[in-house]
Order: sequence, then structure tokens, then C-alpha cells
Amino acid sequence: MVSSSKSLLDEVKKSVTRIQNINVQHLPQEKKLGEKLNFNDAVEPANLLIDLYNRLSVKALQDFPNEILKKIQSNADHHYQLFSDVVNFNIEQNTPHNARNAIISNIKAAYAPAFNLLHPYIAYSLHRSADLQSLASEAKAAIQNIQDKASEASQKLTEHEKNAKQALEEIRKVATEEGVTQQAIHFKNESENHKTESEKWKKLTFIFACILGLFAIVSIFLHKIPFIKPESPYDTIQLAISKVLIFSVISYLLILSAKNFLSHKHNDIVNKHRQNTLMTYKAIVEASGEEGVRDAVLLQAASCIFSSQATGYVNQGRDKDISNQKSVVEIMTKPLAQVLKKTSK
Repeated sequence: MVSSSKSLLDEVKKSVTRIQNINVQHLPQEKKLGEKLNFNDAVEPANLLIDLYNRLSVKALQDFPNEILKKIQSNADHHYQLFSDVVNFNIEQNTPHNARNAIISNIKAAYAPAFNLLHPYIAYSLHRSADLQSLASEAKAAIQNIQDKASEASQKLTEHEKNAKQALEEIRKVATEEGVTQQAIHFKNESENHKTESEKWKKLTFIFACILGLFAIVSIFLHKIPFIKPESPYDTIQLAISKVLIFSVISYLLILSAKNFLSHKHNDIVNKHRQNTLMTYKAIVEASGEEGVRDAVLLQAASCIFSSQATGYVNQGRDKDISNQKSVVEIMTKPLAQVLKKTSK
């Protein structure tokens, strides 16, 4: 390939670019030339000619030898002159109508020889512009870029999935703890309810105790009151029976109030224990590492929640406590028994 000089190449590029940048909308000049002398008829052939030059890649000109560059420059300058004649058309010249028609005819006739000259170079420039090897390299680079982005996206998805699983575990953990707390609120409400009732029965017990003591003091002097003073053995028996009945009723009310007070106080303490058990057993289970210890803690928590407990206010049997202690011992000895069994094997 014969290399072209830089100055000639620049001149050819300038000539081709100049004709490629022509705006055919400026050719008619209807306002300046009027309806009879305007160049509307030159717009279509001018478009064909300019489009032909637009198909020629300026980048491919550097590959052409000087002889071809000179041909392309000569034709481009000649065709540009045709368009310059349209732009610089003078209506005051002799026979302007004939001059206009001649310019339009020259523009129409310029396409065929320009095509015959330029079409091989246009084909070459299109092939060079396509540059299949470059396109293949760009395609490989694009594919590699897509693969890299896909790999990066996959890693991010894996990280997001891991974070999502961790977040899900935390949510489940919090939900479990929240569920335990919500269950504990029931025992808290029961504890507060029994505490309120125990205070009421405590006051009634105190009142009945005062009434019973006051009546005991009054009954000492009851037979000395004039209208109550017995005057016969029958009156004495009736007064004694009345005292016994009144003492019995007040004593019964006192004992009933005391029992109700003790029962509500007992239930208050038991429900408080159950609430505390639910609030603390999870932390104790997590703190213990061995399976046997966890089972023992769980058993004690279940026993505290579901079985009756001795509080000192109500008498409870000791059989359940003994059975629970036996169960704890059995559970605590399970891991030791398993270790001994494995060792013996």
C-alpha cells in the first residue's frame, strides 16, 4: 500500500467532510429567488450525491494511495462548486432562468460518474469500518465484561443470601423471645389480679378479727346490761347459745377471709414464679452447653409452670417435689451413662 502524504490526506479529508456537511435545505432559496428561479428541483439529486459521499468513510482515506486521493479530492471539489453555484446564484445575470436550469442539470448528471468513481472506495471503507477482527475483539471484551459482572452479581447475591439467612435467624430468635415474653404476660396479669384480691381479703380478715375481738370483750359484760340480763336459767341458756352462734359466725367469716387471703396470696406468688421462669429459662438454657443440663433446666421450668408449688401460705404435699427431684437426678445422669456406655464399647 502506497502511503499518502499528510498534507494531501488532510486536504482530501477537508474536501470530503465539507461536502458531507452541506445542508440541502439551504439550496432552494425560495425567499431570495422566488417561485420561478428557486432550486427545489435540485434538492433530490443533491441529496443522492451528498449521501454518496457520506457513505465514504473519512477514516479509510488514509489507506488510499495519492493517485486515488487526488481523484477523490478533484471530484469532491467539483461537486462542492456545483452547490456553491446554487448558493451564490445571481438573479441579475443574463438569462438567469437558463443558468438555473444548467446548474440543476449539472447536479443531476453528477451522480452517475461520482458513483462509478467512488463505489469501490465506498465498499472498501465500509469493510474497513466494519473491521471484523476489531468487532470480534470488542465482542469478546463485551462478553468477558458481562461474565465479570455476572460473577460479581453472583457473589453479591451469595452474600445477600447469607446476610438474609442471618437476619432470618435473628428475626426467629427475637420472635421466639418475644413469644416467651408474650406468654409470660398472662402469668403477670394473673399475679396482679390475685395480689389485688389478696389485699381485699386481707382487709376483710382484719375487720372480722377486730369484730370478733370486740364482741369477745363486749360479751363479758353482756349479761350485766339491764334488758339483756338473764332472770332465769332459760334466759341464761338462750344468752349462752346466742353468744356461741355469734362467735361461730364471726369466727367462720374470719377463717373464710383468712383462707381466701392465703389462697390469693399463694396464687400471686406462684404466678410470679411462673412469669420469672418464662423470662429467664431461655438465658439459662443457652448458657448451659450440655444436653443433660438443658433437659434438667427445661424440666424444672415446666415443673414450675405446670405443677403446684409450696409458698408457705397453703400446705402442699411433698410427693411432687420428691418426684421432680428424682426426675432431675435421672436426667443429669443420662449424659454420664452415655459416656460410660461408649467407653465400655
